[in-house]
Amino acid sequence: MIKNYIKIAWRNLQKNKVMFLINITGLGIGIATCLIISLFVFDELSYDRFYKNANKIARVTLKAKLGDENIRESSVMAPVGATLKREFPEVLDYTRLKNTFNIQKVNTGKKKLRSGKMAQVDPNFFELFTLKFQNGDAKSALINPSSVVLTSSQAKTYFGSEEAVGKTLEIEGMGFFTVSGIIEDIPQNSHFQFDLFTSLANNMDAKSQSWMSGSFQTYLLLNNQNSIETLEAKLPVIAEKYMGDEIRSGFGMSFKEFISKGNSIGLFLQPLTKIHLYSDFTNGDLSTGGDIKTVYMFGAIALLMLLIACFNFMNLSTAGASKRLKEIGMRKVLGSAKNQLVLQFLSESFLSVLLSMVLGVTLVFVFLPYFNALSGKSLDWKLLLRPSTLVIFLVLTLIVSILSGAYPAFFMSSFKPLESLKNKFSSGGNKGIRSTLVVFQFAVSVSLIIATLVVNQQMDYIHNKDMGYERENLIVMRHAGILGNNLKVFKDQLLADPKVKSITMSAFIPAGPTDDGMEIIKTSANSPDKIRTRSYNIDEEYIPTLGMRLIKGRNFSKDFSTENQNVILNQTALKTFGLTDDPIGKQIFKQSNNQNQALTIIGVIKDFHARSLHEPIEPMIMQYNPYYGLIVKTKTGDISGLLANMQQKWQAFGTGEEFDYAFLDELFNETYKKESNMNSILGYFAILTVFIACLGLYGLITFTTERRFKEIGIRKSLGSSVPQIVALLSKEFLYMIGISFFIAFPLGYYTMKNWLQDFEYRTELNWWIFVLAGLATIFLAFLTISYRSIKAALMNPVKSLKTD
Repeated sequence: MIKNYIKIAWRNLQKNKVMFLINITGLGIGIATCLIISLFVFDELSYDRFYKNANKIARVTLKAKLGDENIRESSVMAPVGATLKREFPEVLDYTRLKNTFNIQKVNTGKKKLRSGKMAQVDPNFFELFTLKFQNGDAKSALINPSSVVLTSSQAKTYFGSEEAVGKTLEIEGMGFFTVSGIIEDIPQNSHFQFDLFTSLANNMDAKSQSWMSGSFQTYLLLNNQNSIETLEAKLPVIAEKYMGDEIRSGFGMSFKEFISKGNSIGLFLQPLTKIHLYSDFTNGDLSTGGDIKTVYMFGAIALLMLLIACFNFMNLSTAGASKRLKEIGMRKVLGSAKNQLVLQFLSESFLSVLLSMVLGVTLVFVFLPYFNALSGKSLDWKLLLRPSTLVIFLVLTLIVSILSGAYPAFFMSSFKPLESLKNKFSSGGNKGIRSTLVVFQFAVSVSLIIATLVVNQQMDYIHNKDMGYERENLIVMRHAGILGNNLKVFKDQLLADPKVKSITMSAFIPAGPTDDGMEIIKTSANSPDKIRTRSYNIDEEYIPTLGMRLIKGRNFSKDFSTENQNVILNQTALKTFGLTDDPIGKQIFKQSNNQNQALTIIGVIKDFHARSLHEPIEPMIMQYNPYYGLIVKTKTGDISGLLANMQQKWQAFGTGEEFDYAFLDELFNETYKKESNMNSILGYFAILTVFIACLGLYGLITFTTERRFKEIGIRKSLGSSVPQIVALLSKEFLYMIGISFFIAFPLGYYTMKNWLQDFEYRTELNWWIFVLAGLATIFLAFLTISYRSIKAALMNPVKSLKTD
């Protein structure tokens, strides 16, 4: 019996191939889009959840307000973990991690490599973070201070196919270590990614008892998941108890006085499973991380795309079903029972949805690699084969089948045979439902177009904004300092190349990864006020090489032997320090180890964006201290030739170090890669949404023209023109699209205004964005409607009047 239902269903679907193809194509694209975005969302939400006690682990963070500066750091002082374990019974254990940042040079005895990121951790680190050991033991792997644990890939890099455990390697500047364990490569959905782990026993700072400085990622293992909020409520007491003396020593006031002046400082807890998506720290984080707002946005898009595709499918299915009234009447006259008609209609719906599901999964398989390249992910389509996912597929297929087939199956099959044969049927209620679904589809489509236009406008704003420095024709060699004593020789050789305009020696770069310096500044030797200020160590070529602009005073110069006692300020620093008069020649004081060093202001530089546009420009001082990195300004179009020459000179020193460089404009673009990817993804989804909506619109206008076939013929016979008939068929749909604007415009405005709030410097939500989104939607919709309605309007009226 079921086989017979399926066979008849297939024959009925083939009778109207155009509507059938429109139906399965639209639903298939919607399913594919939903599945791809769902893979992205599930991956983002899965970060750090694979660790055994993930829900009981929290990271200790530091938040403070010093004057106008808001400090948010993911790393804290060395004694924090031990203190919290001692003070609070909720803390079962703690562990710390210190990021070494630089990639260390490793000598394995057979080869020297600068490969792999290294972290120093407490010996119990692998007991809290349950990474799988291939060789060795989590409890004992780092008990010996001279032990090192490698990931599987790093072990192969160092030792090939040889057994790595027990081998000795030398880490530059740290000494000899014995490989005590091999762990599987850290999963991509972990908030930290390291290749080598050594013990913090080798780090003297780890033994410090200071509560005012430190850069240790500190994790607590709590007795239960609910302890995080309970413990965090007790932490303010810790701040006053342990930081009070050092605040008195450093700021010359008690903790209560410090707070009464509008300052604040304290420890907070961040659940491990929220680190990836909820981190907004200005300093110290281990990875770029994701954004929960992006997850919400993409999750909403996935759901809405699926709903649009399903509504589209249901719209067309119910519209087409009303054409089968006579068929229903004939079946009933010939003896068909109502339950047989119900099963027949549901079989047709199920078959269509099943084919759409197959098409959707096929599209995922084809386009997932392109999405991975666009989003920077490594999503695997095999995740769709998990039992839980297959169950979701089956449930989704049944739900859509029932919803789209319910109208013809249960409502129309209940008609009396005589009514069906006489075609006595009113579609008013059904027409209202279809109109509502069309409004919903286009409201979502217009909202996505608005979102795409706003993100694109913000990206244009970022790329066109005057950042206060030049980005073009600058080659950055961040790690040039590994040449050691040969660095200056290398710099002089490059300056002799006619393709090079200038070179500055500094590791401070205004875009991409950079050294991060902070100084405590006082405006007078006896002032109790201390201002944390960002600091750049530069030479005399830095400002002209990066095209920055001095607005007062002079630049650094080799002609002065005491330049290390001078300083250049940015405009924000002038305002922060309260230097309203001519600042040139005045002094500020840098505090180090409770000692004041006088610095004479010799210049003021125009504000430039040293960090992302998400953050405000901070007060900054520039000190004369040529340091480690090189930034090369070129004056040639032959960049490849220049790079080849630079590499040749580099390799001539015979250090075995890899020649590494980056372009400053590429580093700048990398800073906003997340937003750029979002812009591209939103654009594609907007196109797909409009396509599916127009596909449904085409199906509905096709159904309308067929239903009004005779009416069109009569109107043409009575003198109606083609434009009049097109207007007759179009106005109803264009009216529905117009209504969708009243939903889409407020929704788009609210959503994108909130998104823009994440940027300290941002574009405006201009009125033309909404007008453009509306006009584009109307144009595409009218194009879709016109194609089918003009075809109907041009048909010979005699042919339509002859039809029964």
